[in-house]
Amino acid sequence: MGLEVKLQVFEGPLDLLLHLIDKNKIDIYDIPIVEITNQYMEYIHAMEKEDLNIMSEFLLMAATLLDIKCRMLLPREVNEEGEEEDPRRELVEQLLQYKMYKYISYELKDRQLDGERSLYRAPDVPREVKDYVEPVDLDALLDGVTLAKLNRIFREMMRRQTDKIDPIRSRFGKIEKEEVSLPEKLADVELYAREHRTFSFRELLAKQPSRVRLVVTFLAVLELMKTGKITIRQEQPFDDICITSMICEGQGAVADREEEKG
Repeated sequence: MGLEVKLQVFEGPLDLLLHLIDKNKIDIYDIPIVEITNQYMEYIHAMEKEDLNIMSEFLLMAATLLDIKCRMLLPREVNEEGEEEDPRRELVEQLLQYKMYKYISYELKDRQLDGERSLYRAPDVPREVKDYVEPVDLDALLDGVTLAKLNRIFREMMRRQTDKIDPIRSRFGKIEKEEVSLPEKLADVELYAREHRTFSFRELLAKQPSRVRLVVTFLAVLELMKTGKITIRQEQPFDDICITSMICEGQGAVADREEEKG
């Protein structure tokens, strides 16, 4: 009957390396790579058949150890600063990082266990205590308050409100609902042109009560020019623009009758 040996289960190859380092009381910054590699390979050979994904991680670390072992036998490489490169440096950094996370996990586990042993009782404050409101003595509260002091406090509050105003955003206008649509203004300008026949473009814009109506009126004039219902004339640059209506009275009457029938 053979001797059965129960191996310790490790979470990964780094966990196994830390176990070997602690077991042999080795300085993690000066790992005897030959000895550690031999012990690591002995553990790999002693492992029972496990999941292929798990075994692949241990085999990858074994290949890494063998690579470091081979590089330790060769002359050391020199970096740009003239210092010799240690082939174990990257492995040491991985072990230190893994060790830090491992110990932090132990600390979090201990805190979780301590928290599970803590019990809290529900609050049972009497209703009389919860509803209690400390009485206010108005005479003591208003003691020493004068009109001058109240005025000074009021001015200070108003100054703080003024300081809160954004000097940039406060200049933005507000979004307003459209006062008049382009079709409505188009009909108004067309009626105005039919009644006046010839008129000033500047005077037409001056009659508009708001900036929105002024812009829509300008668009309506452009549309009437496009359809040939009006023409414009300007004698000299920067002179007033004269608008002449090309709409005949008969066309207007026919259009009105068609709208009434519709």
